[in-house]
Amino acid sequence: MQYDRPADLFAALRGRYDVVIDTEQWHRLSAVIARLTRAPLLIGYATNERSRLFSNPVPYSHDNYEAYSFLNLVEPLGIKRSHIPEHFLTLPSDAVTTAEGLLTDLKTGPFITIFAGASIPERRWGTERFRQVAEQLAVSGYSVVVVGGGEERKKGEEIVAGGLGLNLAGLTSLIETAAVIARSRLVISGDSGVLHLAVGLNVPTVSLFGPGIAAKWAPRGEMHIVLNHNLSCSPCTRFGTTPPCPIGARCLQEISVDEVVHAVGRLLAGFR
Repeated sequence: MQYDRPADLFAALRGRYDVVIDTEQWHRLSAVIARLTRAPLLIGYATNERSRLFSNPVPYSHDNYEAYSFLNLVEPLGIKRSHIPEHFLTLPSDAVTTAEGLLTDLKTGPFITIFAGASIPERRWGTERFRQVAEQLAVSGYSVVVVGGGEERKKGEEIVAGGLGLNLAGLTSLIETAAVIARSRLVISGDSGVLHLAVGLNVPTVSLFGPGIAAKWAPRGEMHIVLNHNLSCSPCTRFGTTPPCPIGARCLQEISVDEVVHAVGRLLAGFR
């Protein structure tokens, strides 16, 4: 249901529910809509005035890994937090078939997926740096596959130019992107949804953090390396909002190409 679509909203409000769980962390509107359903059990995060609209407000902390924060939402149902499985996403066969067809244009051999996109300047590491990473990976025998939306199409062409790999940015749906990731040896990404797809598919990752809260959003475990310089002014993002940076996002920009390539090499050596 998308509550910004009147038909969806009215359909949802006409339904009868025993339980409504609101996963929004900050904005009030979803809590109001949850209350309007008149379900006897209303569960949501107690981050501001929205807590008064729930029968069971749940504490929320920026210091908690986000997966655990979501698990906390089911505790009022008597479901205690359990271990998060290493592989918790599955792919439909048609998406797998589509991805395999797209990847036939890639040279034989292993490849590494790169997601170079970001919605704001403070989260962009730089196309040229990703290009340099691709060049160094080619020396080690790895091609790269760039994924992302249509807005990343031009960046992808710059990264793989000269035969360094395949640019699929703008050519795949979200689930097809996941199917491409599932075929790759490793994913390089900033703090993004694509990064979390890789985690759910049990694919190793090298992630670049700066403005985002690594304690909450960075992957965990031996298969994941998080690069974060931990400057005194970072992280600065709160509830999905990153303020304009007066120093050019140094927290992210100071991560070097060599650091990324070294992290990739460490993971590949450990999972051959």
